[in-house]
Amino acid sequence: MTICRSLVTSRSKLFGLWSGRIGWVLLCAALLLWAPLAASAKSKPQRAPRPEPELKILDVRVSPNPYTISSGSLQFSALVRLPKELNGATLLEVSSFITSPSKNSLRFLTTRTALEPHAASTDGTAPPQISVYLTWDGLDQKKIPSGPGLYQFEVRAKLLANDEKGPRTQMVAWPKRGTIEVK
Repeated sequence: MTICRSLVTSRSKLFGLWSGRIGWVLLCAALLLWAPLAASAKSKPQRAPRPEPELKILDVRVSPNPYTISSGSLQFSALVRLPKELNGATLLEVSSFITSPSKNSLRFLTTRTALEPHAASTDGTAPPQISVYLTWDGLDQKKIPSGPGLYQFEVRAKLLANDEKGPRTQMVAWPKRGTIEVK
């Protein structure tokens, strides 16, 4: 009991002294000033949404869906709208990335199409559109037939310009995504 009384009395003596009170006031003030600063951490500045690029994938069709591996190949048909001006771009690359539900089976398909320069339309006519076809033979990256399941795909389009170091990306379209049922 005497130990507890000595602790209690020492604390009461501490609060009774001016230096103890000033210490507690300074500690509380520091905690109050520190808490709002921690709560107002820097937040990411709001940006305006990015405008949609002129290169656009208008439509993606997959046939046949559902797909049976023994029935042949699966065909992706993408309709791509080119920009009004190519600005030196000479190639259109369309690619598709196909993944299985377990992400163990995947396949990357790509095709490049040479572009002819077209005059920029000043009279308001629509820019040219190109149909591009990709075929999948049902095999994964290891050339093994894919198993049944619901596969995800993503189709992308890019405009490339030839440079002294090879083709360089000029413009990228927003991707289109979908699913394929494999039996």
